[in-house]
Amino acid sequence: MKLYGYWRSSAAYRVRIALNLKQLSFENLPVHLVKNGGEQHSDSYKALNPSELVPTLVDGDISLNQSLAIIEYLDEMYPKPALLPQDVATKAKVRALALDIACDIHPLNNLRVLQYLSGTLAVTDAAKADWINHWLHSGFTALEQRLSQSAGQFCFGNEVTLADICLVPQVYNALRFAQDMSAFPTVMAIQHNCQQLAAFALAAPEQQPDAQ
Repeated sequence: MKLYGYWRSSAAYRVRIALNLKQLSFENLPVHLVKNGGEQHSDSYKALNPSELVPTLVDGDISLNQSLAIIEYLDEMYPKPALLPQDVATKAKVRALALDIACDIHPLNNLRVLQYLSGTLAVTDAAKADWINHWLHSGFTALEQRLSQSAGQFCFGNEVTLADICLVPQVYNALRFAQDMSAFPTVMAIQHNCQQLAAFALAAPEQQPDAQ
């Protein structure tokens, strides 16, 4: 398997965690999102992923984008350990929490959004920081409330799920943007527990070959 990603991409981070949890070998192929105007915009990468985003996973003849679709593919192809519960209702709740993060929080502080704010719209650094802080705080406030009802050691009880895989990279982003996380003790406890697992620690941005 080949994973095209970027060391600090939250979406690529999620897939690295899943691959590590499944103990699957993969070739890590960096796509620098800033150098030379962004390697994701190159003709060669656009041919692989027309969205010009990372990650992209290539497994034999299969090429997939969208981190959650990739993770669910891995979970079905390599079912142990399972990343989604068997119970239908709990599975739906895990997916909903993962989507709360991947669809509602993450895109609002994604690189291309911040570049558009700074570049095309000429938003000041202070206003951009306010934008980031507002949406992170709003999203984590809702997550904290949900997790207070479902969490054990991890997001749903004491087993790692897709929700944890999405949560940890988003917390990493929040800390990188100097977000005050003191109001979210459940979120931070889960993040700490996940970081004790080798699959999460090895997937961390600073551990990647293209880290800068």
